[in-house]
Amino acid sequence: MVAEIKKGKYVYYHCTQNKGKCGKTYVREEELERQFHASLRAIHLDLDSRECLLAALRESHADKMRYHNQILASLQDEIKRLQHRLDAMYIDHLDGKVDPVFYEKKKREWRREQDALQRKMTRHHNADTSYIDEGVRLLELTQDAVITYKNQNMNEKRSLLKIVHSNSIWKDGTLSTEYRKPFDLLAVTNHDYQQKKVTFQTKSDLCTIWLPSADSNHGHGD
Repeated sequence: MVAEIKKGKYVYYHCTQNKGKCGKTYVREEELERQFHASLRAIHLDLDSRECLLAALRESHADKMRYHNQILASLQDEIKRLQHRLDAMYIDHLDGKVDPVFYEKKKREWRREQDALQRKMTRHHNADTSYIDEGVRLLELTQDAVITYKNQNMNEKRSLLKIVHSNSIWKDGTLSTEYRKPFDLLAVTNHDYQQKKVTFQTKSDLCTIWLPSADSNHGHGD
C-alpha cells in the first residue's frame, strides 16, 4: 500500500496493484493505525499472564540446564571409563599379557570413542542458552508495544510491526494479520484466557499451557 495526502492534511492509503488486481479503495491513516494497534493489543498480557510466562521461561531454562548437566556428566563418566580401560590394558601390554596387534587395535578404537564423546561434550558446552534472555526481551516487547506504537514515527512503527507480524492484508475495510512465532501463540492463548476471565472470573490458566510438563520431551539429540 502507498500513502497519498488529500486536502493538504489527511493521509490515505491505497493498493499499489503490484501484486495483482485490486480496487482503488482508500483508507485513512488513522483507521489503518487503529487496527494495527488492535493487533498489538491482542498480544498484550495482564499482570497474571506476564508472571506466568516469566515463570514458564525460568522453569524451562532450569529444566533444560538440568538435562544439559546430566548429559555432560554422563559423557564425562563414559570418557573416564574408556580411559580406565586404556590404562589397564597398557599395564597388561607392558607385562606382555596382551598381544601387541590387539593392543594397538583396541587403543585406536577406544581413542576414537573418546574423541567422539569429547566432541559431543564440546557441542553441549557451546549450546546456546541465551534463549531465556530472548524470551524476556520478547515479553517486554509485547508489553511495551501498545504504548510505544502510538508514540513512534512511521519507520519505527514499521519495524515494530515487522517483528510481530509475518503478513498483513487489508480487505473490505478490515485488517487481517498473521503473527510471527511466538506471538501467534501469545495472541491465541491470550484471547482464550481473556474470554474465560470475563465469562467465569477465573485466574490465569495460561500457566498450564506455557509451563513445561514434568514428562515433556527435551528435544535434545546426541
